[in-house]
Amino acid sequence: MNSDTESAAASDERLRKISTFQAILHRPEMGAVAGAVIVFLFFGVVAGDSGMFSALGVASFLEWSAFLGIIAVAAALLMIGGEFDLSVGSMIGFASVCIAIPAVEWGWPLWSAIVFAFSMAVLVGCVNGTLVNKTGLPSFIITLAMLYILRGLTIALTRLFTNRTQVPGLRDSYEACTNDGCEFTDWLAPLFSARLWQDWLDWNGLPVVVVWFVLLTAAATFVLLRTQFGNWIFACGGDKNAARNVGVPVHRVKIILFITTACAATLFATIQVLDAGSADTQRGVLKEFEAIIAAVIGGCLLTGGYGSAIGAAVGAIIFGTVFQGIYYTGINTDWFKVFLGLMLIIAVIFNNYIRQKATRG
Repeated sequence: MNSDTESAAASDERLRKISTFQAILHRPEMGAVAGAVIVFLFFGVVAGDSGMFSALGVASFLEWSAFLGIIAVAAALLMIGGEFDLSVGSMIGFASVCIAIPAVEWGWPLWSAIVFAFSMAVLVGCVNGTLVNKTGLPSFIITLAMLYILRGLTIALTRLFTNRTQVPGLRDSYEACTNDGCEFTDWLAPLFSARLWQDWLDWNGLPVVVVWFVLLTAAATFVLLRTQFGNWIFACGGDKNAARNVGVPVHRVKIILFITTACAATLFATIQVLDAGSADTQRGVLKEFEAIIAAVIGGCLLTGGYGSAIGAAVGAIIFGTVFQGIYYTGINTDWFKVFLGLMLIIAVIFNNYIRQKATRG
């Protein structure tokens, strides 16, 4: 290679090396990480002696964060793929009664009711994805319609089979209690309702939802960064026509992503109803917006093609920390919604700035 070629190569930005620090700054989740540090420092100062960061306090905000994180990570994948799912909250309520009604009213084994609920989630995800692909309508419109359809079905079917809007008595289908304690009677129930490491922890154990949250975040991160399907997700969100021209199965990718969000909502519902021992038609109200906000705070762009699962997980942790921290500080909880709105605006502005810096040139 002569000197002119070497000089051209040195000036070619495609071959330019950047420092590890610059590479880290370009990661979409860095804004959320910085926000999390600020939030923890703030509550460490104003609520550090209130018990918020005791073992029980940490478990409390981790549990809240994990529930939101499960649907936020799935929402992040879909947003990176260029779509939205506003039916997630209604899917939580619908899945709840899909588990409770068969188990309580029809006498099904709990495991079969859970399988039935996830089967319905796959069906809803397929319908959402197919309608978005076939009609060309924005996913915002399609899933907004599904939000009302699922919420209406949840209320109508629950009233039809139980004459009320709640389904109590679910705990009897998977748990038997005596004077010596309670034991699971269904083989699938411990996966969604157990408390871990109670023997050596000095509190009620780690909620299993936290484990699900960590596993799903790790799996989603691996898919995005280490698999061909992850590349397809970014391609679909970046430019679906260009992706289709290079052989990416755009329709199939989007359907799978819609199925993922519906199944994540069903996982949320399964853990929640087994923890409460009952189902309610109002479960999951507004959770779709919280999931989207957590994903945006975590670095996902509303325009698609950019974001990370880790960022959405950190966004959910910020939510959980602030939500629980308000109680420990004594701040009026009415201000929580103000915080959410401000965080959304700040996150969108910051994420757009980071993407412009990352893609400049």
